Amino acid sequence: MLMLAAIRVRLWWTIFRVSLDERLVYRADFALGTLMRFLPIVTHILMFRAIYTAVNGDNIAGYTFRDMVAYQLLIMISRAFSSMPTLASEIAFQIREGEIKKYLIQPIDMIGFLLLKRVAWKLVYYGIAIIPFSLVFYLCRSYFPGWPDATTMAVYVMSLGMAFLMGFFLEATIGIIGFWFLEISSLLLVYNLFNYLLSGHMFPLEMLQKMPAAVEWLFHVLPFKYLAYFPASIFLGKVQGTALIYGLGTQFAWLIFFFGLCRLSYGYGLKRYSGFGG
Repeated sequence: MLMLAAIRVRLWWTIFRVSLDERLVYRADFALGTLMRFLPIVTHILMFRAIYTAVNGDNIAGYTFRDMVAYQLLIMISRAFSSMPTLASEIAFQIREGEIKKYLIQPIDMIGFLLLKRVAWKLVYYGIAIIPFSLVFYLCRSYFPGWPDATTMAVYVMSLGMAFLMGFFLEATIGIIGFWFLEISSLLLVYNLFNYLLSGHMFPLEMLQKMPAAVEWLFHVLPFKYLAYFPASIFLGKVQGTALIYGLGTQFAWLIFFFGLCRLSYGYGLKRYSGFGG
């Protein structure tokens, strides 16, 4: 039993190490792409500066301009954790082309393999992005009210971890739909559109207060806010007390839901898989 466990640990460690090496093959290209991702935050800040100037106000939906800049920077971190570029399309492609057969003839679980691969990729991303992240936060340090206390910081990190897992299992589930619909590009486009809007990436969800009550309630019930908006709100102290406990519980519930849905859909998908292609 111990020998079997040791073999499994060695196997997963090898997968993790190979994934790190794979991500570091084209270092210069990856580093340049990482740096270019900081450009949209500049346009967001300039856009909100224009909005605050136009309305002659220093507070919109409970956010001052300084709060808004801090929020946009924190959203960038949240999105970097929860976004899974190409994951769904990669899974659907492997199903369509028959490449998924390799997971069926080898002692490797596809979901576990892809999860470990994403962990390795995120580590490489933050290893490269730590310098520009630190520089941007240093230059914008005056926009932050200060570092949260140790408890809040721990909760923030925990929420980021759950956002990462939620994002993975959600997008993996979308990719697994490829067992039933071989082409999911349109579905993925719709998902990305809703995710960008409802995760709080475009603006804080407090700005939806003047929407119809049913619409605002729906936006807060859906899981998207827990991918980006919720962790950022924890750091800024916008969510506290009972609301914080409720939010963490809801985020964890969505994580368990998507984990179960991913596993269930993968199991059913394999039963209808024909093995063509490849």
